[in-house]
Amino acid sequence: MKDLNLVPTFLWCLLLFPLHKAVANGVTPEETKQLRDEVREMFYHAFDGYMEHAFPLDELRPLTCEGEDTLGGYALTLIDSLDTLALLGDRERFTASVEWIGKNLRFDINKTVSIFETTIRVLGGLLSTHLIASDYATGMRIPSYDNELLDLAEDLARRLLPAFDTPTGIPFGSVNLKYGVDEHESKITSTAGGGTLTLEFGVLSRLTNDPTLLLLMEPLFYPDLQSQLIENFNANSPGSKISFPLAVRIDVRRSGCHCFTPCTIFEQVTKNAVRGLWARRSKLNLVGAHINVFTGEWTQKDAGIGTSIDSFYEYLLKAYLLFGDEEYLFIFQEAYSAAMHYLYNDPWYVEVNMDSAAIVWPLFNSLQAFWPGLQVLAGDIDPAIRTHTAFFSVWKRYGFTPEGFNLATLSVQHGQKSYPLRPELIESTYWLYKATRNPRYLDAGRDIVASLQYGARCPCGYCHISDVEFHKREDHMESFFLAETVKYLWLLFDLAVGPDNLVENGPYKYIFSTEGHLLPATPQISLLQEHCSYFGAYCNRDSLKEEPNASDKSADSQETNGSRVSEGWVRTRFPLDSSSFKASPVSGLIK
Repeated sequence: MKDLNLVPTFLWCLLLFPLHKAVANGVTPEETKQLRDEVREMFYHAFDGYMEHAFPLDELRPLTCEGEDTLGGYALTLIDSLDTLALLGDRERFTASVEWIGKNLRFDINKTVSIFETTIRVLGGLLSTHLIASDYATGMRIPSYDNELLDLAEDLARRLLPAFDTPTGIPFGSVNLKYGVDEHESKITSTAGGGTLTLEFGVLSRLTNDPTLLLLMEPLFYPDLQSQLIENFNANSPGSKISFPLAVRIDVRRSGCHCFTPCTIFEQVTKNAVRGLWARRSKLNLVGAHINVFTGEWTQKDAGIGTSIDSFYEYLLKAYLLFGDEEYLFIFQEAYSAAMHYLYNDPWYVEVNMDSAAIVWPLFNSLQAFWPGLQVLAGDIDPAIRTHTAFFSVWKRYGFTPEGFNLATLSVQHGQKSYPLRPELIESTYWLYKATRNPRYLDAGRDIVASLQYGARCPCGYCHISDVEFHKREDHMESFFLAETVKYLWLLFDLAVGPDNLVENGPYKYIFSTEGHLLPATPQISLLQEHCSYFGAYCNRDSLKEEPNASDKSADSQETNGSRVSEGWVRTRFPLDSSSFKASPVSGLIK
């Protein structure tokens, strides 16, 4: 934390800003059950509205009860909602939805789509649902299911691969699902857009064991075989052509596979993208918001934890937790340490120039609200508590969090007055309650439910709030409202009642993707002794021993400032003094 004497003058006024305190009349056990049931009803009000009035279009217009295609025209809201249906134990609708998607969904379409949104919403939704529907241990296995969604996920990922064919390895922002990258496609992408793909592509790699992995063999030793493999890949992957230079770049940069190591191209291209971004960090270990994927030059040098950067940090830690890859942990430690040193003005975060650390934007934006939840996973609880209190005070002030709140004027930022039903603050509320069991987070959840019910509920679903000061509603409902917002609210209250759901009582520990999709740490996905993907180390897979299910391991806990911290994912899987790297010390990080 910076010395207060060095903090710009505008931050002194924050001392006068009234921070939220826990409500005296806390949520009673009976009220907690009622709130859990109310959130369940909220989900079905929106889901049924979508299915009746918008399906199979992408998203619902909840005021006029109509549908609209917003991403690719492939029933986006249904795909995004699938694992929430499973979480709620709705076997009938879960089964019917999975069967419909398996029979009707196709990606051989002339649509240009966002790499980022398609990966986190569609690819993540398909993979999460496949893992639930195909596994007896989840209690939601579908007897007739035959990997249809996994096949769709693989087909979709192949169609996204051409976007990674860039000199830096950082992908284009968009790709046409049928024809690849347009020659006029912008070469500028966001840090989050290029660095938030590792979980979904990594899980797909571990589920498919695609023979495309042999593309990464040394071209100098096996040029004929590699050329043949590329030709076969292109022949079998319409709309997903890749070139010889892409395979060579992956190998030359040692993006993770030894020449004899069975790693697949899906996982490696996304790791290569992360490395491409991190290699271009500033001397302060900060990354900017937008970058040219061909030249590697930053086109926007504002560093922060919110818009355009947020989930880059998130996936560094989560990729380590899910895959056990120490390289992600090393990068996260360095990036997190820099963020806490240069961006953190207790309890707020600001945006600074990535080279000089000069403050350029004294703004709280709503996407920053995921950060306290990420800090819980990292074991840095105390600053998470203070920051959540500050962020929630903005919600209390307006009934919602605006897209931007100016810390200098203590007012809604001009042009950023909307609240598009974002889940980030609710996500952090859930994680902090899970870590501390402090009832004030149930009070916060109750306030959020009240705001959504009285300010955002519309005839067929829930509406965007176009102006948080006057609570004006807009005729749109993002698919993530069902994938994340109500999911985290329901999990919060179900945890308080005494959890009876897949996440808390299921056979595995789960990592939530940035879209809230459930990715389990099964032995197939989370091989703790797997080092193939770390700096090209050779791995003899025959020597690997299968780890026991994560659910078989006891969950440790510790006391922090009088609050019980449930560790779960908070413990490292590898010693921090690993000879593979030297990590920078970060107080309270990865306990």
